[in-house]
Amino acid sequence: MTTVSTNTAEQDALRDSVRSLLTKHSDVRAAIESPRGYDADLWARLCTEIGVAGLAIPERFGGLGASLAETRVVLEELGRTLTPSPLLGSLLAAQALLATGNDEACQRLLPGIADGTTIAALVWAGADGGWSPDEVAITAHDGLTGTAHHVLDGDLADVLLVAASSADGIALYEVGPDQPGVTVEHTPAMDLTRRLASVRLNATGSRLGPLDLAGVRDTAIAALAAEQVGAAERCLELTVEYTKTRVQFGRPIGSFQALKHRMADLHVLVETARSAAHAATDPTAAAVAKVYCSEAFTKVAAEMIQLHGGIAITWEHDAHLYFKRAHGSSHLFGSPAHHVHRLHEWSS
Repeated sequence: MTTVSTNTAEQDALRDSVRSLLTKHSDVRAAIESPRGYDADLWARLCTEIGVAGLAIPERFGGLGASLAETRVVLEELGRTLTPSPLLGSLLAAQALLATGNDEACQRLLPGIADGTTIAALVWAGADGGWSPDEVAITAHDGLTGTAHHVLDGDLADVLLVAASSADGIALYEVGPDQPGVTVEHTPAMDLTRRLASVRLNATGSRLGPLDLAGVRDTAIAALAAEQVGAAERCLELTVEYTKTRVQFGRPIGSFQALKHRMADLHVLVETARSAAHAATDPTAAAVAKVYCSEAFTKVAAEMIQLHGGIAITWEHDAHLYFKRAHGSSHLFGSPAHHVHRLHEWSS
């Protein structure tokens, strides 16, 4: 099955560079068993050789001054291999910082985020994982108080960027993870390839500026959609390869017409999900991409397990890792049902 690229020549070259590096050096199981949950050496190579963490950061703040589209190309490749990395969390934190318009904070924090030496985490969601821009877990009144959950790479972060609400609206605050009144705990999840933490605050923080969380979330779900497409595509590739080698009734099972139709349907599903992810450039399209790509990845991962048969439910096979990533990603930054409700409200 072939895929028609809609990338520019430069984006295709970026994709090829990232894929080559991941093919040679990504070991997902070794990464998730490491203390940090990702391969620090591989992350350093991605940042120094390709500059993945600085793609969407302006040059004046130490980045490469590319666009979010280039970062989505990288995330699609990371999704293919399920390679754990701080990229999605760093993107979220960097975009929140840029949204404040605080040049001093950007000059101070973004160069380290751009070169991968600083891990930043955006502290936002409550226990229900709604990620609503109108409901943040931390309040700002005589200090920052509350407990945030589902914080990407929170227990590894060198700096916490806290979205907090007050009578004046939502603003972003800078908090040190080691300062008094800050408790950060790793929270193991079903998806072992995604590092999450909870952050409990009864502390002070430096106010960086007002924050439009709706815009940050649109960026986050568009980025996640690209990652989901990459993972769904790889699930399908592995399934097609397996059905060419698994023999039943004296012939490869992939030669049976019923399975050909199923895999053709999955191919269409992946390619339409890719189109949705590429089109996620405004709030409505981003919400559509979140719903469609979540459901597509979940469907393809489930079909991967079924078409592989018994081998797919063993620990040694990667199918369960993709299946768990599919379900975890589906609820990250809001469930599909939540975004369907948003779309319904906009259309009514």
